[in-house]
Amino acid sequence: MENAATKPSKPSSNISEIVSKFAKVCKLRSIGVFPSENANHHQHHHHSYCDPNNNTPPLAEDSSDVTEETECDSEKIHPQHVEVLSRSNVCGDREIMKLFDIVSALKLAYVQLQEAHIPYNPDKIIAADQLVVAQLEALCKIKRACKERQFRNKAKFLSSASSHLQKEIQFSEMLLEELKSQVKSKNSEILCLRNELQDLELGNMGMVEKIRQISLEKKNASVLGITTLEDIFKAASKSIHDFAKPLISLMKASGWDLDLAAKSIEDAVVYSKRSHKKYVFEAYIAWRMFYGFTFRCYNVEGVMRFDDPIDALTEYPNSDFAKFCAEKYLLVVHPMLEASFFGNLDHRTFVLSGKHPRTPFYQIFAKMAKWIWVLQGISASIDPKAKAFTVHRGSKFSDAYMESIEAHMERAAEDEEQATTLKVELMVMPGFKIGETLLKSLVYLSELKS
Repeated sequence: MENAATKPSKPSSNISEIVSKFAKVCKLRSIGVFPSENANHHQHHHHSYCDPNNNTPPLAEDSSDVTEETECDSEKIHPQHVEVLSRSNVCGDREIMKLFDIVSALKLAYVQLQEAHIPYNPDKIIAADQLVVAQLEALCKIKRACKERQFRNKAKFLSSASSHLQKEIQFSEMLLEELKSQVKSKNSEILCLRNELQDLELGNMGMVEKIRQISLEKKNASVLGITTLEDIFKAASKSIHDFAKPLISLMKASGWDLDLAAKSIEDAVVYSKRSHKKYVFEAYIAWRMFYGFTFRCYNVEGVMRFDDPIDALTEYPNSDFAKFCAEKYLLVVHPMLEASFFGNLDHRTFVLSGKHPRTPFYQIFAKMAKWIWVLQGISASIDPKAKAFTVHRGSKFSDAYMESIEAHMERAAEDEEQATTLKVELMVMPGFKIGETLLKSLVYLSELKS
């Protein structure tokens, strides 16, 4: 059929797929004879080609999109030259139009190759075969050109994508630097805030300490309302005297030589009476009790509310007062003295273990420690700059800073002319300057020899 309708051509997006499809068609066909055809079919073809006036060769069956076999017997669709419009707006690519021209020529060459077999003509077969090969080579050339173009387009696309990614990376790096700058600024701000917080905490600690000091001063003020500073000083002095008495008695009972002991404490002291040697022991006790004396403010109300200091030590075993008692007992009472008094060192063992024995001897010592500890705490609460002063042996007596421990010496000191003839033999109790209050030092006096 010369006027057979052809299917409209569809541009393929993949030329390599078209070539592969055509190659499959070629493989499915035999040269001159179709496997599915019998002898009658050959005869039919032979008769259909007998018309010498028909210049259009018949087209064999194939699976292409251009021609197809009809349902009628002995009716074939003959190939026609496919003309593709060269308008760019239809195909959009010159290679695709060229591809269709080559495919059409290849089909014609293939038909000629089939015709050359009936009747069998070797020359025509060779010529048609060469034409088919030429068209296939042209297709391969188109395929290579398309692959090269795809490669170039892919490279161009990758280059464009790489450029885009590079711009994004640059933008991300700029954003990262900005974030780093912000982090650095925030870290500096955090450091400043931490310093401010530390300053505030230090300030708060100072305020807490001030509040504590004020609270202690108020509590100690309530104590001072009942007991004046002079009374506390006198009580501390009396407590030293009260502890010296049993100490001396125990020394006598234990066989100690009191004269030798007094001489070992302070040599060449002139005593007006032999009984005055007790003052050297009181001076020794006072020296030990006030050794390392520091003015530190603390609450004394808790200890003052107990009549028996042992009760305070039992109630507050880890208090400053308990530590003070333990430290001073080990300093005042020598192990040799305690062993000679009691035949053992049980008192020292208790104290070293953090306990306080409830014995008469330790109770007297605890009362003495209590008044000296209270004197230290209240002095600091009244005046943080309070001072203690001592008097050296041999110093001239001064009633402004000293007070005789003997009553008859006090009466003698009232006469100013006679006072100049007195000197200090022993300092029994140190003096204190607390605010506007002066607590005179207690001294044992003797007359100066002319």
